[in-house]
Amino acid sequence: MTAYNVVRFRVKRGREQEFIEGHRKSDADFSGWRNGALVKTGDQTYCFVGEWNRFDDIVSARPKMIGMLDRFRDMLEDLGGGLGITDPISGEAVVEFRKTAKPAARTAKAKKAAPKRAAKKPAKKAKARRGRRR
Repeated sequence: MTAYNVVRFRVKRGREQEFIEGHRKSDADFSGWRNGALVKTGDQTYCFVGEWNRFDDIVSARPKMIGMLDRFRDMLEDLGGGLGITDPISGEAVVEFRKTAKPAARTAKAKKAAPKRAAKKPAKKAKARRGRRR
C-alpha cells in the first residue's frame, strides 16, 4: 500500500530562497520513493510531502533523509511546543484519490487523417402556404 511522509518546517527569515534552492538541488535518490513536493504553507513555513511505494521504504530511508536534513538545519527555526525544528509524520494510505485520465486530444495530423464526415444540411423550412383568394 502506498505510504506518505510529511515534514513541517519554519525557515529563518531571509533564508527561504536558499532553503528552496537547496531542496531543488537535492538528490532524492531513495529506494521506494515515488515523488514529492515542497509546499509553501505560510510566511516562512513549508511542508515536504513524499510518496512512497511502502511504509518500510520510508523506514529504510530515514538515515539518508536525516542526512539530507542536516544540510538545512541551520536554516530552520524551532517550531515551539517541544517539537524542535521539524514536525515529521508518516504512514500508509488508507484511501487514495486519483484523478481519472481524460482521453488525449487528437493532434492536427490525426484530424487530417481521419475520414471526413458529410456535413449535415440544415433542414429546409417549410414555406408558408397562402390561402387562395376568392
